[in-house]
Amino acid sequence: MSDQLSTGLPDDEFASDGLLTKRVLRAAALSGLAPSGDELLWDLGAGSGSIGIEWCRLDAANRAVAVERNPERLARIAINAERHGVAERLQIVPGSIADVLPDLPAPDAVFVGGGVEAGVLDASWAALRTGGRLVAHSVTADSDAVLLDAYRRHGGELLRIGLEYAEPIGRFTGFRPARTVTSWTATKG
Repeated sequence: MSDQLSTGLPDDEFASDGLLTKRVLRAAALSGLAPSGDELLWDLGAGSGSIGIEWCRLDAANRAVAVERNPERLARIAINAERHGVAERLQIVPGSIADVLPDLPAPDAVFVGGGVEAGVLDASWAALRTGGRLVAHSVTADSDAVLLDAYRRHGGELLRIGLEYAEPIGRFTGFRPARTVTSWTATKG
């Protein structure tokens, strides 16, 4: 486990089945979530729990709720939280996002990394306190349309993030593009 207290821990520090917000995208998301200490984050569609875990690591008073429906991923979130020393501050909630949202405590910030649907975004936005931040990432055209609609209604910043990773091509090195991510970040006024 890294002692690094900035965002963007190396991906290999998280047990994952591949459903992981990658390091650069995680750092971008946490920048938009802007943790300031003693705050609660909802990490919706948590996958490996990396966003909630890094959120908790940035301030000893930060807490997070990780919502995930896949039992194997839920187990990995617990392993990752323990590995990074935040298990007491990361509440793991099994179930579908839409079903569990009404029972969650009000958040200061929300990250939607899986399950970008209009109902989830609307419920998350409604639950945020004034000054709360919401970041959502999408990799599908369907979810992009949801983010575009949210951007039109609430403002904020809508951007596309494209990354390319170096890899060998014979005896040379080339770049392989990763799936482009659409990111919407907004602060509730």
